[in-house]
Amino acid sequence: MTVPLLKIGAVLSTMAMVTNWMSQTLPSLVGLNGTRAGTSEKITLFPSPEDGWQIYTSAQAPDGKCICTVVAPAQTTCSRDPRSRQLRQLMEKVQNISQSMEVLDLRTFRDLQYLRNTESLMKVLDTKLRATDSQRNINAKSFQELKDKMKQLLPLIPVLDQYKSDTKMIVQLKEEVRNLSNVLLLIQEEMGAYDYEELQQRVMILEARLHACMQKLGCGKLTGVSNPITVRASGSRFGSWMTDTMAPSADNRVWYMDGYYKGRRVLEYRSLNDFIKGQNFVQHLLPHPWAGTGHVVYNGSLYYNKYQSNIVVKYHFRSRSVSVQRSLSNAGYNNTFPYSWGGFSDIDFMVDENGLWAVYTTNQNAGNIVVSKMDPQTLEILQTWDTGYPKRSAGESFMICGTLYVTNSHLAGAKIYFAYYTNSSTYEYTDIPFHNQYSHISMLDYNPRERVLYTWNNGHQVLYNVTLFHVIKTSGE
Repeated sequence: MTVPLLKIGAVLSTMAMVTNWMSQTLPSLVGLNGTRAGTSEKITLFPSPEDGWQIYTSAQAPDGKCICTVVAPAQTTCSRDPRSRQLRQLMEKVQNISQSMEVLDLRTFRDLQYLRNTESLMKVLDTKLRATDSQRNINAKSFQELKDKMKQLLPLIPVLDQYKSDTKMIVQLKEEVRNLSNVLLLIQEEMGAYDYEELQQRVMILEARLHACMQKLGCGKLTGVSNPITVRASGSRFGSWMTDTMAPSADNRVWYMDGYYKGRRVLEYRSLNDFIKGQNFVQHLLPHPWAGTGHVVYNGSLYYNKYQSNIVVKYHFRSRSVSVQRSLSNAGYNNTFPYSWGGFSDIDFMVDENGLWAVYTTNQNAGNIVVSKMDPQTLEILQTWDTGYPKRSAGESFMICGTLYVTNSHLAGAKIYFAYYTNSSTYEYTDIPFHNQYSHISMLDYNPRERVLYTWNNGHQVLYNVTLFHVIKTSGE
């Protein structure tokens, strides 16, 4: 279920309202401006609609009452009231919580299904092993190997139980947010009907619980990649396409960059649906041509490698200008240390849950992949890791939760073969199947907001869902 978004507005409507005022009331109002009652002249209590109420066509009814048509002030007047301002701030907080809950719900749904299936398989395997143990139908060595594997899986059961418990907590949080939203909407209609301090306390408690939940479930280890989902077939054999990982949930713009060198034209589509149809786009012409396909859009800016240099550029879309550019010290360029497919792919930008990264190689690292955490504002390198994996042997790579995952080829039969963990400066070889449907991947990037992989595969724009395994530490561990 989706938590409804809140609409923050003034309590007073700007529609015309007809009010009966007692005859003794109107003279005091008329006295403010010296205009006679019973006429069709407009009586203005304040200089402009933005400052207060306006009265139109006042007249006297047969029973002696004054009938006046009034127009409520604009929203800005109401917002001046301290209680309205407090209410608006609280509603904005609840709206932010609601949006975060939507993202968290989407992130955990697929993983929960995977974990439920895993739990069921583990229980079936345990039952079969117990039955086999009593029958002794297999040789002792094979049986012992099965038992050893089962023992390795058994500790996952309490983890699964904890995961399901946390999922129930998410549902409960969503219900509390929904109830709080309803309370806020009622307060909009009945100003002053609720204790603001109590309301603010409830919002703070929800924020704290949501943060704790996201800390538990936000990141994990890659365990699987779905079958490919072809979004569109367009452009040349090489290119890149992406969305902004830092954009609000309602912002679904898509950026499209065809080709791998000397390109300057970036197309910005209004939505994914428009991108699929090839309509409703604007064009950005970059001041410097790009090299490779390792570009990313992050918080409204494009990060890319300037052609025939190791200079990295941050281009701001709204101002249509370069915010900053900097040389990536000692980084190879111009096909010195590309991925296995070539294409000037020496420098590859990436974004994950931890921020902005650059993947490249230097002569000092003997052609091995280097991972650097970067400051998105200044493009300064904050920290660097030498993975020890030769870049020319890598088909492509991507970051998830601070871990670099590397494919062993860009062609058919590729798999995710290597993982480097920056949090521990360790690595391992993996064997995660990866269906390369169109046999030539020239761009592969992870989007943490949507938890999908974006790929450009031989003139096709393709998505892959990913499954992350969350290691949950319970209290006392």
